[in-house]
Amino acid sequence: MESLLSLAFDNLSSYDGPKVRKGLRQVEGLLAQICLSNANTKAKASPRNDRAHRGRDSDNDGSDTSSTPPQKDLARLSRDPAFREFFKLQEGFEWNVAMRLISTLDRLMAKGGDGGNDLLILSSLDLIQGLLLLHPPSKSLFAREQNMNLLLDLLEPYNCPAIQSATLLTLVTALIDTPINTRTFESLDGLLTVTSLFKSRSTAREVKLKLVEFLYFYLMPEIPSIPRADQRDSVPAMFQRSPSKLAGAFNADSRRKRSCSDPEGDAYLTTEEKQELLSQHLSSVEELVKDLRTCAPFGGVVC
Repeated sequence: MESLLSLAFDNLSSYDGPKVRKGLRQVEGLLAQICLSNANTKAKASPRNDRAHRGRDSDNDGSDTSSTPPQKDLARLSRDPAFREFFKLQEGFEWNVAMRLISTLDRLMAKGGDGGNDLLILSSLDLIQGLLLLHPPSKSLFAREQNMNLLLDLLEPYNCPAIQSATLLTLVTALIDTPINTRTFESLDGLLTVTSLFKSRSTAREVKLKLVEFLYFYLMPEIPSIPRADQRDSVPAMFQRSPSKLAGAFNADSRRKRSCSDPEGDAYLTTEEKQELLSQHLSSVEELVKDLRTCAPFGGVVC
């Protein structure tokens, strides 16, 4: 696996667009092999049932979907040897893919905007989202102001709506379960960036919808979670582990004291505290909070 990552990293570090595209595809291919079931193994195990299943698929939609392997659920994925090896490699700096993709994203943004470059930025954002979900400790990379600023820069009006929407999704992925990243986002005037984009008449409708979703997400109260290793029955044992060296390195310089700090130094804000912060930039926050309390998405809290 190290050799595959090495090839991908060499391409991702290039300033040549086609090489960067190749590196992104190599990372995507590696993640696909890890996250998708082995269809050939299933076919050998029960060829008759597999043929019957393909027949039903053809009757239902007129196409053969057997070429796309099914996804592994989280419990199965955590037991997969390839995933366990990948997860272990992500714990250090040398083989951490998210870190390499953030560097690639930085170089792509410096090149300026054109159609091909925008597609590479979108691919990078999609892969960063996936990697943060597969390896949650990598979220600690966005506790650094430099990395968080990359996402905020991608929300600027000169970027296309597709990039703005993808950036909002990546931002949610980076913030959820990691309040320390939210404090970095706030300290960099992230709320001003988001609300300014929302209030701008030039902002595309689909982006404004994503912004509303982001504001609902932001207003949810926080509870302590990563990098703590409390036992949770709903999470596979592999993910219930001590904080990684990667997370520790990036969190060490980013902890700030606030009124709602936990014993470890992280700050966890309530909806009321977030409402006060957001009200400095937006006038209709009270209505958003009312809707949030009525609907209670995600169980009413964000980890």
